[in-house]
Amino acid sequence: MKILVVGGGGREHALAWKIAKSPKVQMVYIAPGNGGTAQNSSHLNGITNIAISGIKELAEFAVQEQILLTVVGSEVPLAAGIVNHFRSLGLKIFGPTQEAAQLESSKDFAKQFMKRHNIPTAKFETFTDANLAHQYIDKEGAPIVIKADGLAAGKGVVVAMSLIEAHTAVDEMLSGNSLGSAGSRVVIEEFVTGEEASFIVMVDGKNILPLATSQDHKRLLDHDQGPNTGGMGAYSPAPIVTPGIHAKVLREIIRPTIQGMEKEGITFTGFLYAGLMIHPSGDVKTLEFNCRMGDPETQPIMARLKTDFVEILIHGVEGRLNDIEPEWDTRVALGVVMAAHNYPQTPQTGDLITGIPAEDEHHVVFHAGTTLKDNQLLTSGGRVLCVVGLDGNLKGAQSRAYAAVDQIKFSGAQYRKDIGHLALKRK
Repeated sequence: MKILVVGGGGREHALAWKIAKSPKVQMVYIAPGNGGTAQNSSHLNGITNIAISGIKELAEFAVQEQILLTVVGSEVPLAAGIVNHFRSLGLKIFGPTQEAAQLESSKDFAKQFMKRHNIPTAKFETFTDANLAHQYIDKEGAPIVIKADGLAAGKGVVVAMSLIEAHTAVDEMLSGNSLGSAGSRVVIEEFVTGEEASFIVMVDGKNILPLATSQDHKRLLDHDQGPNTGGMGAYSPAPIVTPGIHAKVLREIIRPTIQGMEKEGITFTGFLYAGLMIHPSGDVKTLEFNCRMGDPETQPIMARLKTDFVEILIHGVEGRLNDIEPEWDTRVALGVVMAAHNYPQTPQTGDLITGIPAEDEHHVVFHAGTTLKDNQLLTSGGRVLCVVGLDGNLKGAQSRAYAAVDQIKFSGAQYRKDIGHLALKRK
């Protein structure tokens, strides 16, 4: 069988990598892919990059190549309605419709939805008028969180620790147009404390299949300092998500979300990612929803998945997720993102990458912002690589990941040196 993966980042590399290991798969196409998928090494089956981005063109390709199943990795085509178009042609695709993807494509939609269905989240207000937003900030005080309403590639959230920072964020988004149409409306919400975790499930319209728990590191610098990014590293499992918290999240957040969408005439299918804030008291609030797997959480999650991922995906598109139970590697997987110089502002690109170690049972390197040119691997984006280590405990996984990071060289490489620090403190 042939599978198509839509996207070109680290998440999509990890999905394609896992799909390619299935004995059922003849070929994995990835659109557009990256330098790592172009290298096509250490895979049981072929992975081929295809330079197609338009939804209609992708659908035509799927028909022409008799693609059995398409998996959408990135949020932009979901928000643009790729699932709706594929289904209108009778093509099998795993992901949410354009209507369901509003949970991610509009922060205001998601917050209003949570309010309507009593799903725990932070107090908020939405603004298009900068003056009213400034008045609200002065009334509420800092710290406070400013979020661009639309898709902003992980850069649309400012956790403002001071009033100046909050007012600046509003000016840049609403008046300065720093995020284009994504920032033409902002959600301002209360600052909530606790520890963040990522809770990702697969949904087939009625059945919910939780994936392994994980935790992302959003801030650029060690000790959770610096600006928010798309994610500087992640590990799985996340010890903060105890069995009690796991049950609570399914009961109070995930199920009410799927049921609430159904009540509003929207059947949810695909991946649903709830970004959580877990307070020491056990209180859990929803920070955000994504309608696809997280990046970089996908990389350690896929590294731990032992069950044939294609089998799970087929169960997903056929509405049979209740009939499968994934098996997970008992080891911890920890991924460290290596980013380009000056990420997340204006990342430097075009630098030669050397020293990437070959995949083995203890580590694997997933590509994101890379390209293959004249047989040389070059940087082409902000987050360049995600280096995953696996070991029997978190400290061991951390050591293996950083040992591999030390071998990899490119000009201006930056990475956090404390991925996993919260879990290590818990232990």
